[in-house]
Amino acid sequence: MSHSVMSPGVDALLEQARAGVRRLTPEQTVEAVRAGALLIDTRTDAQRREQGDLPGAIVVDRTVLEWRLDPASAWRIPEATGYDMEVVVVCRQGYSSSLAVASLRALGLHRATDVIGGVEAWRAAGLPMSDRPADVRP
Repeated sequence: MSHSVMSPGVDALLEQARAGVRRLTPEQTVEAVRAGALLIDTRTDAQRREQGDLPGAIVVDRTVLEWRLDPASAWRIPEATGYDMEVVVVCRQGYSSSLAVASLRALGLHRATDVIGGVEAWRAAGLPMSDRPADVRP
């Protein structure tokens, strides 16, 4: 299957995932975290090594994201306290994070959103990067 044949499907999936979601700019994300939102970084180790880590972010592998953030899951992180919590997902460019948010919303986390443009946009905006080790949750 050629790339051009697959693109409309992926584009439609992204459009559906983003429908009704108020996505945040990097600057709005900083404010949301200040107000208590959980910032969840789903980038790979290699991407984080290349781009750096975000202050206050909790690193959760995309493959276990739903189990770590579902308040009813036995495998949740301690911060996953209820379905009303605000969760902001960030990835490298803001695409896979949108799909992750759709999955979290399907779980009942109705305030889940993501960062427009991902970490690339964060860095382009000149926002601070973390100088501390990442908070990685297995």
